[in-house]
Amino acid sequence: MLLAYAIALGFVSCSSHHYSVQSVDYQRVTMDSLFDVVPDAETANFLAPFKASVDSIMSPVVGRVACDMDADRPESKLSNLLADILIWAGKDFDEKPVFSVYNMGGIRASLEKGDVTIGDVIEVAPFENKICFMTLKGSQIMTLFEQIAVRGGEGVSHSVKAVISKDGKLKSLKINGEDINPDAEYRIATIDYLAEGNDGMPAFTHGTNRKMLTDKSNNLRFIIMDYLREETKQGRVVDAEIEGRITVE
Repeated sequence: MLLAYAIALGFVSCSSHHYSVQSVDYQRVTMDSLFDVVPDAETANFLAPFKASVDSIMSPVVGRVACDMDADRPESKLSNLLADILIWAGKDFDEKPVFSVYNMGGIRASLEKGDVTIGDVIEVAPFENKICFMTLKGSQIMTLFEQIAVRGGEGVSHSVKAVISKDGKLKSLKINGEDINPDAEYRIATIDYLAEGNDGMPAFTHGTNRKMLTDKSNNLRFIIMDYLREETKQGRVVDAEIEGRITVE
């Protein structure tokens, strides 16, 4: 899908000897389906062999989903699914996290009901983010969810039940049906981007016993594909529901 808008190429004037920028001009150009009404035949012919190559890589089906899934705050089907996949992946790294966090900002596309291709997964998870694990104390978990409340919600796994206020305050939090023990330690799965304290969740920087998995095979898109393939192998169509993991009152 074309982006709604794109920045046109800037026009830069430079002096001939020192190449210092003299001026910059730009304009906003609407990019929509009007550009596809009369396709340029020469361009289409030029791109054809490349398109065939890309399609051969992107088009294989890795699984099926039972319904349309998107990402939205405070909770959504797709964010729930992706957070649960982080928990599922723990077994491959000798980890048993009690909950996971997947940021909404890292989910860049939706999934449509039916077949899911490699290309679909790459659109959902286009970045080079990788799964990671860490330990946080209960008091730090409360701080983390206070930060999540400010953001209006993030993707969290099935074990989480959090209530936030309309003005971004954390009202209550339970993990596996229990209140948070401020002195207890909790093992968490998340992504390396969040582990560095990005996306408004600096509480992650206090994590200890970190397992940062840098190998390319641990990229989230590959983990998502592995999950979909495994579900297909078991004869299951992947589904997800809104479960009240994060609610606003």
